[in-house]
Amino acid sequence: MRKIGLREVEDIALGASLLGAGGGGDPYYGKLMAIGAIKARGPVDLVAPEEVPDDAIILPIAMMGAPTVLCEKGTGGNEYQVIYDMVSQYFGKSVYGVMPMEAGGVNSMLPIAAAARLGLPMVDCDGMGRAFPELQMVTFTIGGVKATPMALTDEKGNSAIFNTITNKWTEELARAVTMSCGGSVTVGLYIMTGATMKAYGVKNIVTRSEMLGKAIRCVKEQAGLSPEEAFLRSCEGYRLFRGKIVDVLRETNGAFNLGRILLEGIGDDRGQTAEVSFQNENLAATVNGEIRATVPDLICLVDTETFTPVTTEALKYGKRVLVVGLKCYEMWRSEKGLELVGPRYFGVDTDYIPLEERVKGGAEHV
Repeated sequence: MRKIGLREVEDIALGASLLGAGGGGDPYYGKLMAIGAIKARGPVDLVAPEEVPDDAIILPIAMMGAPTVLCEKGTGGNEYQVIYDMVSQYFGKSVYGVMPMEAGGVNSMLPIAAAARLGLPMVDCDGMGRAFPELQMVTFTIGGVKATPMALTDEKGNSAIFNTITNKWTEELARAVTMSCGGSVTVGLYIMTGATMKAYGVKNIVTRSEMLGKAIRCVKEQAGLSPEEAFLRSCEGYRLFRGKIVDVLRETNGAFNLGRILLEGIGDDRGQTAEVSFQNENLAATVNGEIRATVPDLICLVDTETFTPVTTEALKYGKRVLVVGLKCYEMWRSEKGLELVGPRYFGVDTDYIPLEERVKGGAEHV
């Protein structure tokens, strides 16, 4: 067990924004919520998965909806207590601690804010190791864990508990309620025992986010390496493209941010073109019409000077970015994992080929 204070929040937000693969929401908004909660209630205890009792109840807390909407609509401040009370009453047992459901700007920060406000520890584990747009897209679904009972509340005080027959039905029904509530809500889902968390969770994700954040912050201080080399080494990333954004096509549809960006190469990539498509998170990257990476591997855009991650909301004409690929959590490469989050699920017309094979052996033509 260790403490998460204001310095740790800064690094976790930065590193988790990279793992968000373009999605997960604006890290600045989530960071403000976590900082405010820690200033009001004190640092949060971060607990290693192995420290959690097998019979303890763990409550993942997340925001559901379009991150762009959350940044405009905000939260009411009482959502965490409402979720906690609903879950405790449902199970007739107190919640041991909270955990993030995904890595990403907002949803890496909300559990910190919730833990501080509720006086509970946070577990160093999540269900993705990155961010995905739909709530059934977690490693716990691969393990047969049910998303429900799922508690949902909005900033106005409306609340509900869902019990559904499949996790996909949870997504469908909760998405409809989310839209009725204005496009963003707070949820508690995949409520599980410590034993289940240990069996199927992506362990030490908060610690990894913090380490990545520190590396990005200090990227220009590593002797003998260029900032780009230092960044790629620290995140174990694959360089896909460096370019300037020349067009952004974006729409908000069904509580998702959808679109694609077009890039013209700069530096070593001058004369080449690239395209990145996204649904909240980046889905596929092509260079000169050839696929270089797809989900479930992470496709991340970072500023070419600061290496700060660029979310899909921040994409704009003229911005210079480095497109980087990161290998996904191994469970996503299984048959069940690819059924949930493979490229064809998102309408990308290709079979999944691991990032390292595409980069090494050449890319498949679109």
